[in-house]
Amino acid sequence: MLEGKHILLGVTGGIAAYKSALLVREFVRAGAEVQVIMTRAAAQFVTPLTFGTLSQREVVMDMFPPTPGETTTPWTRHIDLALWGDVMVIAPATANTIAKIVHGFADNFLTSLVLALRCPLAVAPAMDVDMYRNPVTQQNISLLRQRGFTVIEPATGELASGLSGPGRLPEPAVILEAVGGILAGRTRDFAGKKVLVTAGPTHEPLDPVRYLGNRSSGKMGFSIAGAAAQRGAEVTLITGPVVLPTPPHVHRIDVTTALEMHEAVLQVFTTTDVLIMAAAVADFAPVQTAPHKIKRELVAGDSFTIECVKNPDILRSAADRKTSQVLVGFALETTNEIEHARRKLTAKGLDLVVANNPTEEGAGFGSDTNIVTLITPDGRADRLPQQTKFDIANVILNRILPMLRSR
Repeated sequence: MLEGKHILLGVTGGIAAYKSALLVREFVRAGAEVQVIMTRAAAQFVTPLTFGTLSQREVVMDMFPPTPGETTTPWTRHIDLALWGDVMVIAPATANTIAKIVHGFADNFLTSLVLALRCPLAVAPAMDVDMYRNPVTQQNISLLRQRGFTVIEPATGELASGLSGPGRLPEPAVILEAVGGILAGRTRDFAGKKVLVTAGPTHEPLDPVRYLGNRSSGKMGFSIAGAAAQRGAEVTLITGPVVLPTPPHVHRIDVTTALEMHEAVLQVFTTTDVLIMAAAVADFAPVQTAPHKIKRELVAGDSFTIECVKNPDILRSAADRKTSQVLVGFALETTNEIEHARRKLTAKGLDLVVANNPTEEGAGFGSDTNIVTLITPDGRADRLPQQTKFDIANVILNRILPMLRSR
């Protein structure tokens, strides 16, 4: 898969930079042309001469020529390389460089090149365990995924500090396989398919100020939409009120209430191949919405009763209109989730149900991770270990793919 490919290798300032030299050698052995881009900090660990010798190309470090009149570094080289590369991988990627990429900094050649890229980007975080586990770093890594970049998970083991945990740069063979997978087009296996995803909560207004809702953050649905778009699908994301950026190459439709989501889904459903209902739709809505804020002092007595009506069942409505679409539902339950999920699968004629319990540690609302069980009509129930919602999204898509092909 690497024969004749142009690989941009970014090397940043971490002790694991020595492994990047081995990575260059393996890329070259596989027939690729490698252009190394180093930060100044990286040169404190491995010299540019090492990478230049292994790649047989001049290593790029500076945005501007080192001396007036120097022509070996064109002024637009970051643009030229951005067009030259078939894939870029940053290994090791320090916490500092990851933060810069997430927030759009372009203060050195490497980060400027990332902003100009037209090819896929893979990032291999490597740092000490506490830096890796820091919530800021974890949020930045999550944002990398949401924006369509591939994150190569660090290995776990003894680190340079003497501590042990996640943060080691994976061995070159692991990175080689990940880059080969990108170039092989594994992430384009949904090309030509239309995927409809719902996400987030719905808000059912009680008055202009208050509403009935839930704690859904929308992260699971947004992860699914982003992963499907990465894999080549034409994705429509119908979302309730959330504070999340739209994943790249995703068409987003914002709604507020369950009725609005119901209408939006049915408008798109007939021309879609897959519906994945990850939204936490409110089951009930107030019968009446007050035109003004309900004042405490105007309510007689110490209690206040809200009369509610059932909202439409969006999945049931879609199932009634189903031709050859794949239908996937989520079962969010706090007790007996597998039993409830199986009933939902049968009652609504679904092809797959994703069951999860938000009270489990690592699976709560707003978390970047989840713990789910995938249930199919043949009775199979596969519980997945705790992992990021983006990784779970890809497992769900992997299960859907053979269903699509069979139809």
